Amino acid sequence: MYSSDKVRESEQSFRLIVDSIPGLVCTMTAGGEVEFVNQQIIDYTGKTLEELRDWRPLVHPDDLALVMTRWMCSIETGHPYEVEHRILGADGVYRWFHVRGLPLRDTEGRTVRWYNLVTDIEDRKHAEEAVLTSEQSLRQIVDSTPGLIVLLTAGGEVEFVNRQGLEYFGKTLEELKIWATKGVVPPDDVPPALTAWRRSVETGDPYNFDHRLRRADGVYRWFNSRALALRDSNGRIVRWYNLLTDIDDRKNAEKNLRRSEECLLEAQRLSQTGSWRHDVASGAVTVSPQIHRIFGSSPDEDSSNAEFWLNRIHPEDRKGVQQVFERSESQKTDYQADYRIALPDGTIKHLHTIGHPVLNESDDLVEFAGTSIDVTEAKQAEEKIRQSERRLRQILDLTPSFITEFGPDGSPLFNNRVALDYHGLALEEWQSADLFKLLHPQDVERVRSEGASNFLRGFPYEIEARLRRKDGRYRWFLFRFNPVRDEQGQLTRWYAAATDIEDRKQAEEKLRESESYLAEAQRLSHTGSWAWNPATGEIRYWSEECYRVLGFDLHGGPPRFETFFQRVHPHDQAQTRENFDGAVREKADFEVDYRIVHPSGKIRDIRAVGHPVLSPSGDLFEFVGTVIDITERKQAEERLQGENVALREEIDKASMFEEIVGTSPPLQVVLSRISKVAPTDSSVLITGETGTGKELVARAIHRRSGRSSRPFVSVNCAVIPRDLLASELFGHEKGAFTGATHRRLGRFELAEGGTIFLDEVGELPAETQIALLRVLQEHEFERVGGAGTIRTNVRVIAATNRDLEAAIVAGVFRSDLFYRLNVFPIEMPPLRERREDIPVLVEHFIDRYARRAGKSFQAVNKKSLDLLQSYSWPGNIRELQNIIERSVIVCETENFSVDESWLSRPPIATEPTSELGLLKKPPSQEKAIIEAALRETGGRVSGPSGAATKLGIHRSTLESKIASLKINKHSFKTR
Repeated sequence: MYSSDKVRESEQSFRLIVDSIPGLVCTMTAGGEVEFVNQQIIDYTGKTLEELRDWRPLVHPDDLALVMTRWMCSIETGHPYEVEHRILGADGVYRWFHVRGLPLRDTEGRTVRWYNLVTDIEDRKHAEEAVLTSEQSLRQIVDSTPGLIVLLTAGGEVEFVNRQGLEYFGKTLEELKIWATKGVVPPDDVPPALTAWRRSVETGDPYNFDHRLRRADGVYRWFNSRALALRDSNGRIVRWYNLLTDIDDRKNAEKNLRRSEECLLEAQRLSQTGSWRHDVASGAVTVSPQIHRIFGSSPDEDSSNAEFWLNRIHPEDRKGVQQVFERSESQKTDYQADYRIALPDGTIKHLHTIGHPVLNESDDLVEFAGTSIDVTEAKQAEEKIRQSERRLRQILDLTPSFITEFGPDGSPLFNNRVALDYHGLALEEWQSADLFKLLHPQDVERVRSEGASNFLRGFPYEIEARLRRKDGRYRWFLFRFNPVRDEQGQLTRWYAAATDIEDRKQAEEKLRESESYLAEAQRLSHTGSWAWNPATGEIRYWSEECYRVLGFDLHGGPPRFETFFQRVHPHDQAQTRENFDGAVREKADFEVDYRIVHPSGKIRDIRAVGHPVLSPSGDLFEFVGTVIDITERKQAEERLQGENVALREEIDKASMFEEIVGTSPPLQVVLSRISKVAPTDSSVLITGETGTGKELVARAIHRRSGRSSRPFVSVNCAVIPRDLLASELFGHEKGAFTGATHRRLGRFELAEGGTIFLDEVGELPAETQIALLRVLQEHEFERVGGAGTIRTNVRVIAATNRDLEAAIVAGVFRSDLFYRLNVFPIEMPPLRERREDIPVLVEHFIDRYARRAGKSFQAVNKKSLDLLQSYSWPGNIRELQNIIERSVIVCETENFSVDESWLSRPPIATEPTSELGLLKKPPSQEKAIIEAALRETGGRVSGPSGAATKLGIHRSTLESKIASLKINKHSFKTR
């Protein structure tokens, strides 16, 4: 009887302990049939023991298959059973539980019973969901920030790149760690970018630099790279936050800023629970093995007294826990306490303890029973979340863009520091302010209307508006609103990023003005611009004037190329297509004239100019160019051509050689030779003293040639530095020499199809003489620094006052070049050999300079005219021109006169055999004197013993007189 009472007492004590445990406890037979449940299970489920024998209906339907599989496996194998699932409570609500079953075995190892501990983990599950939701929310914040974000170590090594950055570069984080050598930044931008970055790393100053970044598709875009340092409490840099903002639009006509960062939050689950009993009377403490694991104690230690466990509590928390326990003991109430414990190895853990008083029938406190849960991981997860939130706040505060958070109803929740500083408001002031008053009054209704519509629908949207700065000024911003939803699709937040686009707006306004001016200019000049892709035949762009010029409907859009080509006049189509095809084939510029037939039948003359646009690999991308309506110009040219023909005939009758003044025989000989050589393409070498008008002769040859409609280019070889002469004549490529910053066309290219006049050709250096000889022989040359050969079609006229034959003997001028230039020589007589032209020249120059000076002269002083005719004129016509201009300036009377002191040499003597004496003789006496001189010299004209020397006149003068007097000089040669 005593033994039976002891057993019942023991069972009652055990049941009391089990019932005091806040967890759910049950035992099962070896086959899995419920045989015992504690009071908490009955209270929770609202079921009796008999009803609980079939416990499966209490398991959530979604979890039942997993529970049965695990349970049957444990029954078959005898292994411990552990699973998490939901159990239906008496209130009809499911809660999450952690169920752990341990087998009890007999001496032979057979399972005789199962002990199950069912622990409520509903709060832990909610905590996990909260952690997950927080992580997702923070990730969505970073993902909604429209920028490329890079985190770098204090030394500058990349340690994080957000999703947008990885997608933009098309590279992994590892590849981006060596960004300076991986083609991310173009080579031209790497040195300055690295220099600026190293300076920031060394000084800690913010990094702010503009450079290009290569997108995944190979396209480079401009970015503003702005990095700010994060410092620890000691001021040491621990990390760099780098925002890469796309400013390509601002660079080309202008930009967009974006920044955000993705932060990952970590959270760890925790659920370690131990049970304990504390006998109030004896002070004895009994614990389960899990408690020893939590507290880091060993079952061998004397841990049976409360003092042992109290000493493990952290000193800072011990007094508070003891007060909670004592209060609960005196009031016989439940208690909960959160505190830290310090393990022998120094480890600190966080615990959550629940205690329940156990009273006897007399309502006396017998003991406390309860559980202690290790919540260290949860505490650490909470701390990490708080750190991550602080870190994210720092990132958002360092972001140059305005980052704003709104509730689902649009209520303002958060604005980053940059935005608050812009408005000059504290966060609390901003939250309570009327945000519409921060907008420009003209933008309020538009923002309110669009915002209300999109907020209700929950769709992302963009809008541009002006924000008032704290100084009262407004700036344009681009707002991007993005909604955030939970797993059920419910709207939980709105995030907005605002980018300053004031510079872009101003650039767009300037661009609109420029486009307006361009369109007006095109309209006034009848010029249209276009872009054409020859590979597809697509006309990518047509300005409005193109439609008008070519007769297409403005509202029909750009036509296909073949449609346009059908408008070309049938007689012009073949030649036009050949020009287009040739330009495409050669990837070269083209210029072509053709006629367009409008739908009305009207025919217009068009000039098209095209330029190829090549890709970096040299492939033809498109042609861009203009079309010009030249109908009126053509008609005017035709009228002008007819008028010119008549005018030329009039001019030819009056004077063949415009600016060449005079009628003297020596000059007539020169003019005769000009008339003969002008229609040909032969090279001409003009010799004579300085100031005799060699360039006028060259221009007269050009005007009387078939090249008169093409350029006449004059080059004085004596005034150009020898090192630059080749570049001046033949052009140079970019980088050919120091200072060659761009390609330059030479004089030969500028004179293409026309005439080039090389004055003072005797001054050419040897290397330039070789290049000129190649032009004369092969009609081709190369630019300085160039690799390609350029064909040329230019007539060369050269002039010199040097004796080139003597220069050849001296070895300073090439004989082969001389013979190429001297195909048709023309010698200009000096002014002293054509004195009869001096009165005409004087009248010509007086008329020119008097009109310029606003003066009028009635006559020329005879003494001055005699003086001018008797002067030797070493400076020839140029000296005469200068004397006349000077005299016009100082002369104050109606009679023109010249100061005798201005003539630098005395008049030459007039001997009978001199040129002046010869010129004063009648023609019959002139002929007799010349024939006598030829007879004495055996018909020789030039040379020391020639008739010209004997008569004291220039060879060319004598030759002209022989021709005009019809003297046969060959008849005087000795046989």
